[in-house]
Amino acid sequence: MIQKTLLCLIILIWLAAIPMAAGPGQKRPIVIASFAEDGRALANVLLMAESLRTFGGAHSGAPVWAYVPPALRQQMDENTMARCNALQVDLRISEAPEDALWFYFARKVFAAARAEADAAASAELLAWVDEDTLFLQEPAEFILAPGTRLGYRPVMHRNISPLYDDPLDEFWSRAYTLMAIDDTTVFPMCTPADGDRIRPYFNAGCLVVRPAEGVLGRWPDYFRKLYGDPALADMCRQDVKRQIFIHQAALTGTFLNHLPRACMQEFSSHVNYPVFFKQLFGSRREFTDLTSVVTIRHESFFRNLQEGWEQQLRGPADRIGWLKKHLVRQK
Repeated sequence: MIQKTLLCLIILIWLAAIPMAAGPGQKRPIVIASFAEDGRALANVLLMAESLRTFGGAHSGAPVWAYVPPALRQQMDENTMARCNALQVDLRISEAPEDALWFYFARKVFAAARAEADAAASAELLAWVDEDTLFLQEPAEFILAPGTRLGYRPVMHRNISPLYDDPLDEFWSRAYTLMAIDDTTVFPMCTPADGDRIRPYFNAGCLVVRPAEGVLGRWPDYFRKLYGDPALADMCRQDVKRQIFIHQAALTGTFLNHLPRACMQEFSSHVNYPVFFKQLFGSRREFTDLTSVVTIRHESFFRNLQEGWEQQLRGPADRIGWLKKHLVRQK
């Protein structure tokens, strides 16, 4: 009798641990989606999926969609496809107009809009994250409270963003005019790396939206307004940083014009944590403490590993061990 009771208890625990699939007419709580420009980026997405399956808790079974250009999908080998299947990563095609491709990250803008449209009928929430994201804890913050329509993090450091108290430079002044941004919608945010007080400038690599509302679907429209403007295009030719980050300028207009401030939630510093950011790009703050960190961004740090890098990290030993094992393998 005791053995039967124990067996039943084990089965119940096992069943409770299996993520429930959405039934007919039901939406999944959340979908995780990302864009992979090339094979290296796709390998990062697969590693992200593995981290979610390992440490994602209640959301470890969330669908993961990887958007790729048609050419990359055609070049996919059997090993990559097998790994996608094993990790339940759904490969999807995304295309971008030719006239946008001179601008860095252009494909990501159109992929995000496509992901939102694909998720609108099947998920309550869409998490759009960059491919170098890894999950170290359950992403409970991604489950937005009722009435909240956007979860975000500020850009890591100021980069091309104007300081909040400074006048707009020629680039941002032109961008604000083209996007018809009302100054009453502007509010301050602080960069995680340096604590600079800047105008709204959202990190395009960590967003959670309600896909049925279609806000990311407006991002390509604002992007076209900016990259199609001869004056801004000339400014981008003169300053490569503007060419790189004009897509995030367009994202700013998208959110400020279509989402009230009260409907936005800035995620905690435990989300989108830029591990080793100071070593990579320089910053006032160190990012080597993984205690309570939910998601990290590893950028290109692990491409050129230095001996003893893991000893610079603090936090749960099992997470640091997982990073050492999997990122070294990734390299």
